[in-house]
Amino acid sequence: MLRASVRRFTGIRGSGLRSASTLAFVETSKGAIAPASLNTLYAATKLGNPIDAVIVGSNASEAVSELQKLDVASLNKIIVVAEERLNDLLPEKLTPVFYELLGKSESDYSHLVVPASSAGKGFLPRVGALLDLQPICEVTQILSPTTFVRPMYAGNILATVESQQSKKLISVRSSAFPAVGSGSNNATVETISSGSATSVNGQESPEVRVEASNLVTSERPELGSASKIVSGGRGLKNKETFESLVTPLADTLGAAIGATRAAVDAGFCDNSLQIGQTGKIVAPDLYIALGVSGAIQHLAGIKDAKTVVAINKDPEAPIFQVADYGLVGDLNEIVPELTEKLKQ
Repeated sequence: MLRASVRRFTGIRGSGLRSASTLAFVETSKGAIAPASLNTLYAATKLGNPIDAVIVGSNASEAVSELQKLDVASLNKIIVVAEERLNDLLPEKLTPVFYELLGKSESDYSHLVVPASSAGKGFLPRVGALLDLQPICEVTQILSPTTFVRPMYAGNILATVESQQSKKLISVRSSAFPAVGSGSNNATVETISSGSATSVNGQESPEVRVEASNLVTSERPELGSASKIVSGGRGLKNKETFESLVTPLADTLGAAIGATRAAVDAGFCDNSLQIGQTGKIVAPDLYIALGVSGAIQHLAGIKDAKTVVAINKDPEAPIFQVADYGLVGDLNEIVPELTEKLKQ
């Protein structure tokens, strides 16, 4: 792993440190806190500031009690924007809300921290553009309130970035930080209306809405936060083999199912299971790769896995260079036997 030199962002709005507080976006789904937001809150604590957490949507109030039961001593306030139009977390709707919170002249927020999720990635650059600030994306380490580490070039380089901007806009890679645990805090609750936060600088936000959604549901662990993952690659040849080998092994282990981009493009499984630079970034305790060659784009998504087990018939496959345990052989023989042994 190469480490890049420090880059400094001074920003257009000037520099200088401020003793202030951190604004953290907490995603919710149907009133429950999204797992990635628990990691985001932990990352926010590393900044050393009091934290104001923002939750939005018509079911946001249901997550308040959940937030108050988290072990985040620095959580100062929970800001609730309980409006139905924010339910879909569309960037066009979220941007004015956070611009309003950050852009007020009396605002003392020095940091905005969001998960590097589709919602966070959607609105953070927009807020940055409106405030003339450079976002720092996919942060994996917080060295100080002004210095951060983020991956570049598919994770082959870690860049240390120093920012002297008056406000730091940060998205964090949830797999790089632990989740906050259960406990308690003394956060107060403030319910606000977005009110004027439907426009920016007098211009109304474009009318955008979700017409329909087709969500994949499963009883298995969520891929992005799973502790065990069984993943299939191009070496599985077809959808039938993928399902007959990957699914039973995953069910036996209580693991999530993942796949390489090649497997997804070949139609072996749904694209929501894709792991890698253009898919999900994971950090499980156990990652079992079946028929995965180990392309650099895929390895970028599993570099934080604790233990990697690779099974492939090609002894020269790059996956064996990063695997803790490797087995060369026929998947159709090895995987069913492994599954039966685990069942016993």
